[in-house]
Parts: sequence; structure tokens; C-alpha cells
Amino acid sequence: MKIPILNKLTSQTVPRISILILSGIYLLALFCTSAAAQNPTEIVRRADEKFRGDESKAELTMSIVRPSWERTISMTVWTEETEYSMILITGPARDEGTAFLKRGNEIWNWVPRIGRVVKMPPSMMSQSWMGSDFTNDDLIKEASMVTDYNHKLVGDSTIAGRDCYKIKLTPKPDAPVVWSNILMWISKDDYLELRVEFYNEYDELVNVMEGSNVKTLGGRLLPTRLEMIPQDEEGHKTVLQYEGIDFSPDISQRFFTVQQMKRLQ
Repeated sequence: MKIPILNKLTSQTVPRISILILSGIYLLALFCTSAAAQNPTEIVRRADEKFRGDESKAELTMSIVRPSWERTISMTVWTEETEYSMILITGPARDEGTAFLKRGNEIWNWVPRIGRVVKMPPSMMSQSWMGSDFTNDDLIKEASMVTDYNHKLVGDSTIAGRDCYKIKLTPKPDAPVVWSNILMWISKDDYLELRVEFYNEYDELVNVMEGSNVKTLGGRLLPTRLEMIPQDEEGHKTVLQYEGIDFSPDISQRFFTVQQMKRLQ
């Protein structure tokens, strides 16, 4: 008896076709994953999320270095996604209790020695934060590297032995940003920000931030030392060192209020 063609297809050809289909699905998924990793906005988002979670609490020290003196500030920083943040200065004694609050696009500063809360206008975002080489916007982050800029992959490079994406950020129209454009170097393997260059409206390089001392904090691999170096002032730099970070603190949006800012110690 002859075996019907349909039976032959069912017993022999169909399994082979199934394998081909599954192989095709796997390759497509692999391609999509690779394409997503190459998307510059996705790369910037992943790097930005390294220091963020749904919630976080971090302990940091900031060293402001000048040719003839050095000053150290210690602080605690709380965040909730990208909309809320609180910074409390814990040292030195003369600045202890000073606090900064961000809620959406509104930012306040509490200065306990004069008992005054100041609402910070957008014009203050480009000014120095606590006399350092970081701007108010760098620390308080009114602007978002992810949502306020367009991103373009402009090349590849190697920093500290790590292969990096080189990405150019240009501000979107009417975005509340300080810089006219930014260049970022982000590692391909772990999405670490290893170098960031900040340019003004004349396309002049103003500041360079370098990330180093990569290690695991809070269960994440992070560059725990961020060094901001102004390009027009020899011997000046500011070093921001992460001492510890918790990505699951017990806080909520109710924590981020002016009243709470004034109660922090």
C-alpha cells in the first residue's frame, strides 16, 4: 500500500518545518534584543536607571578640590523614580541640615541657619551646587537625560578597557536644560557612564565627568566615583563618591514634601 502524501508531510516534513520556524523565531528575538541594545535612547535609559530604582537611598561624600584648599561635604539622597528627590547635607557642621527637594519640575532649598525655604527658579539650575563644579541641575536633576534630549549613536570607543557606545545628546525644543549638547560614553556590557562631556551654546567644552572605581553597590555594578573637571580652571575638580546605596528603602511620595524637608536631621 502506498503511503498518502499527507501522511509523509505529517511524519517527516512537518517536524523539520517546526524546527525551522522555531529557529527563525529565536533568531528574530536575538536580532530584536540586539537592535534594542543599539537604540541610543534605550542605552541612555539603561545607564540612567543604574543609579535609580522605583526608590533609592544613597550615602555620598563630595570633595571640592581647589589649588590651595579642599572641602568635603557628606549627604544623604532619597529618590522616587525620576520625579521626586531629596538631598540632606549631613556635614560639615555649618551646613548640616541644609536640604533640597524636587517634586516634578518644582525645586526648593531649606537653609536651617536662617530658617528659610527658597523656591529655586529655572535660572538657578546652571549655577554651582554648594560651591562645587556640579551644577544645581547635575545634582537635583530638573532636566532628564532620557526625556529632555534626542539621542544619536555617533561612534564607539574604549575607556578603562571597556568597549563603549559614544552617544550625542541634543536638547528637545523648550526642554529645561542647561547644556546645548552632551557627549556620553556608556559601556556596552554593563551600561556604565564612564565619561560625559558638557558643551555650552557656543559648542565649547565646559565640563568633563569621568566615572570610575566600578564595583557592586546595592546589588548593582556602578561607577562609584564621579569626577567633574571644569575645562577652563586648572587644578579645579569635584569628586562625588558613593559610599552606599539601597534600592528598596521604605519611603513613598508622601516623604517628598517641604514640611518633611524642614524636619530632616
